[in-house]
Amino acid sequence: MTLKDYTLATTVRVRYSETDQMGVVYYANYLDWFEVARTEFCRLSGIPYSKWEEDGLILPVVESHCRYKHPARYDDQIQIWCRITDVKVYSVTFEYRLLRASDYKLIAEGWTKHGCTNCEGRLYKNEHPFYNWVLSGEDSGKKEDQGK
Repeated sequence: MTLKDYTLATTVRVRYSETDQMGVVYYANYLDWFEVARTEFCRLSGIPYSKWEEDGLILPVVESHCRYKHPARYDDQIQIWCRITDVKVYSVTFEYRLLRASDYKLIAEGWTKHGCTNCEGRLYKNEHPFYNWVLSGEDSGKKEDQGK
């Protein structure tokens, strides 16, 4: 597994309340962790998610997927890596890789697709600041790759 183009968005420690009777992280908690990673990814990339919402952009989840590879257990530290893999004027897809910090074992991987809407829930049909921001980051990454 390669983490090329991924950003280490955050690290979480598994809390007891996040585990099931078998001592394994309950499956729905991974979606919460995806949200934490998405928020931190935007912050690390220069503009906090809250700023986009203040400016009238809402990114509701319209589709999600998670593939569970190995169990995470109470007190494990989990690294959550994130990247944007697809962007259109009306949607954006974030991809995630979760690794156990102690041995870098892949715990889970997945993605969330988000609609790009205004505060009234209407999809954008024309370019907007978030779309342009994501594209500007992709373009600078491509320029850096070409220089290598």
